[in-house]
Amino acid sequence: MTDTTLKHVVIAGGGTAGWMTAAAFSKLLGNNIKVTLIESDDIATVGVGEATIPPIKNFHKLLGINEQEVMKATHATFKLGINFENWGQVNDQYIHSFGVTGKECWAGEFHHFWLHGKQKGHHDEFGDYCFELQAAKQNKFALGHDRPINYAYHLDATLYAKYLRTFSEKLGTERIEGKISQVDKCMKTGNISAITLASGQTIAADFFIDCTGFRGVLIEQALHTGYEDWSHWLPCDSAVAVQTKSVSKPIPYTRSIAHDAGWQWQIPLQHRVGNGLVFCSKYLSDDEAKNLLLENIVGETITEPRVIKFKTGRRRKGWHKNCVAIGLSSGFIEPLESTSIHLIMTAIVRLLRLFPYNGVTPSAVDEYNNKLDSELNAVRDFIILHYKVNERADSKFWQHCQHMEVPPSLAHKIRLFKETGRVFLDDGDIFRVDSWTQVMLGQGLMPMQYHQIANIMNDDELTKFLTSLKSAISNAVSELPEHDDFIKQYCSSSA
Repeated sequence: MTDTTLKHVVIAGGGTAGWMTAAAFSKLLGNNIKVTLIESDDIATVGVGEATIPPIKNFHKLLGINEQEVMKATHATFKLGINFENWGQVNDQYIHSFGVTGKECWAGEFHHFWLHGKQKGHHDEFGDYCFELQAAKQNKFALGHDRPINYAYHLDATLYAKYLRTFSEKLGTERIEGKISQVDKCMKTGNISAITLASGQTIAADFFIDCTGFRGVLIEQALHTGYEDWSHWLPCDSAVAVQTKSVSKPIPYTRSIAHDAGWQWQIPLQHRVGNGLVFCSKYLSDDEAKNLLLENIVGETITEPRVIKFKTGRRRKGWHKNCVAIGLSSGFIEPLESTSIHLIMTAIVRLLRLFPYNGVTPSAVDEYNNKLDSELNAVRDFIILHYKVNERADSKFWQHCQHMEVPPSLAHKIRLFKETGRVFLDDGDIFRVDSWTQVMLGQGLMPMQYHQIANIMNDDELTKFLTSLKSAISNAVSELPEHDDFIKQYCSSSA
């Protein structure tokens, strides 16, 4: 009998995706599997994915990574959400936070009670009932207080990869430096059998993970998996990025500022700010984008503006034969909601749960790809939502987004919310009802009705309910220290 046991895994490519994968495999499978990572010092990583969402804390917990240690090493700050500016209309803004808004009941979420309150003359904003959102607005943050707080990080992606490299190598991951010149395949099965480097060195393995970025050296160039283009739904195809020195205290949220042909990000780390402009090249040239970004940043630039080209979409298969694509090699959904690092993490965990110790089976491949499809489609729809639901009449780009067709799954969610005030999540949704509600309300989509369960309260009970919620949040936020003060005490890194 042929021994099909997997003994050696090769990760092609480093960066955030490669070293997150190596860290997880070496920590969780290291006793049974040899892990090798191939990385070229001459190939730069994209390295601009500097904002995360809360589940990254679960990944660190799984690997036994100390939060304070990794935050110091990556010059990290805390993130409570994203402030969206000019998205619904020019000069509008709202925060999509990581917190729970209000209190829900069996029949309906809190926004039904809030909508009922609006009808009764209450004028408080929806976000007034969210602890994390109010803490973000007041630049407050703390851990260990009576009230739990849901958060993520802003971090230096290059330093994060470096931290995880050290972590992985201590656990036995072997790093081989070099450029991939050839991918060898088995003539009988079509599986990848080995990778040959420009130096002539050949590395054979049983299983391969493609972390080579947009190029997809294994999953696309060698295995020809194909690409599903989503640019008809997400028209931005370019980004320009630049780093600046900090000129003020870091805020505990990302800024997302809509412009005429795209949007600008500002991500505050402890000693610098990551800046970028995501745009559509049909409406803005590279030079115009550079100038627009440089005109809208503060602080001395640390790096030269760098243009990155991309095509939004995904590989038709995330797992094909004995190769799984993780990170940018598996596809790209623009960074509007900071999902890139999260999708790396979920891909790693999914693969670990289905890892084919005794050889690749069609059922494992199908399960991985089915779950990936569900997750990517849900994330895709949530990102498209931000573009589709806008009331801007000042630019051709935003008017195009208003009138473009969207996936039927998203069209249904929008219509359901508008007509009934309801949001139901799909299996792959990584964003909760709170997130969908905050974005739809924030961008001007107001439901025509709400669940009548809200009518169980009379006017006095409703007033008392809303007032007590808002008051409790206000009191809790007032007791928090400044975000910057907490960072200095908890995880300060040297400049």
